[in-house]
Amino acid sequence: MFDLGLTELLLIGIVALIIVGPKDLPVLFRRVGEFVGRMKGMAREFTSAMNDAADESGMKDVAKTMRSATNPLKTGLDKVGENAKEFTSFDPLSETGKLASDRQYASKKIREETAKRQNDTKVSTAVMKSEENNKNGPKKKSTSENKK
Repeated sequence: MFDLGLTELLLIGIVALIIVGPKDLPVLFRRVGEFVGRMKGMAREFTSAMNDAADESGMKDVAKTMRSATNPLKTGLDKVGENAKEFTSFDPLSETGKLASDRQYASKKIREETAKRQNDTKVSTAVMKSEENNKNGPKKKSTSENKK
């Protein structure tokens, strides 16, 4: 409300300490706090009374209608949202739903086949490497093994 920072409050406290004195300073701050509390209570009461009066006269509904009518962006986005819901929700028993389930099944089958082929390729590569190792024969023993 007043945008008082820490330094401003500190300055006010020091000036109050000098003017009022250390004895009466707590009493002064207590009275100022009570005064501010009463003012906040009165403002809250006034605001609630105005809101109640607006509710009784129907002004809140009129204000809400005016806000929604003057906001074309929100109105346009509401229409887009309604149309998007229409596209995202489909009946699983409809033709589109059947095509989607067929597509999902075909995708699953393709993934399984791909995984199987990759596994077969890994196995065949391992077999070929072991055959190459067997063709080359056993490795020659090192000189340290021959001495034993």
